[in-house]
Amino acid sequence: MTKRHLIPTLALGGAAALVLSGCASGADADAETLDNGDRQDLTIAVFNGWDEGIAASELWKAVLEEQGYDVELEYADVAPVYQGLSDDDYDVVLDTWLPITHQDYIDEYGDELVDLGAWNEDAKLTIAVNEDAPVDSLADLAANADAFGNRLVGIEPGSGLNRVTTESVIPTYGLDGMEYLTSSTPAMLAELTAATDAGENIAVTLWRPHWAYDAFPIKDLEDPEGMLGDAEGIHSFGGKSFEENFPTLSGWLKDFQMDSELLYSLENAMFNENDTDDYGPIVEQWIADNQEYVDSLTS
Repeated sequence: MTKRHLIPTLALGGAAALVLSGCASGADADAETLDNGDRQDLTIAVFNGWDEGIAASELWKAVLEEQGYDVELEYADVAPVYQGLSDDDYDVVLDTWLPITHQDYIDEYGDELVDLGAWNEDAKLTIAVNEDAPVDSLADLAANADAFGNRLVGIEPGSGLNRVTTESVIPTYGLDGMEYLTSSTPAMLAELTAATDAGENIAVTLWRPHWAYDAFPIKDLEDPEGMLGDAEGIHSFGGKSFEENFPTLSGWLKDFQMDSELLYSLENAMFNENDTDDYGPIVEQWIADNQEYVDSLTS
């Protein structure tokens, strides 16, 4: 699924793999160890453009650095991450969607990885409208298309959400008469902003978790035919040697839970309310505003 923030891809092949392996989890027997038994150096893999993974990774980076860890976030595309985890080139990734989105990678590499459990169970594709829109279900959208200017605003043409919308949602609910606009996630969000400011109805393709649910007064349309699929869990997955190298952190991540409202507020602060990619100060302020929750992550 293509999302809003794109960070240059880190290729995990050839020379790049050799460079990464020099700081891999299982490669350095002389690595510094913390008092809690964990290695000090930690590499978190982060999927390019997946906001919830960026947010969770930045949060854990800040939390763990307070605990004395030396944390690096390595941005990469999805496929190289799972290969890298299986080779101990990365230690952990916090953004595996199961049982659908990333299942093929777990089928291929899962025997070399450790599932640390789901920290959020609400990951889902959606069609959202303004909360005071005159419909509550996709089954009623076609009959009320005029109220939305006969428009459904989508995201990138190559995204999985676009494929599901085109192949399943539109034909099943008879939305062929609506103009389906695809361009980019930022363009969709701009349309959503403009409609909200103007007090107009709008229907957009979206997904949970996303900061838009914190920033805009919107609701999901019911999907009685299940065309958008069931909700998924967002799992943390450790690399081959993760539990051995990070016994304490393994326990913390197994206990990690973050409900959607908390996640939305963190994403909104990082990606919407502040126009910067310097997330450190933003995350620090969010931590200060949610100190009791943050303290529980390592208690």
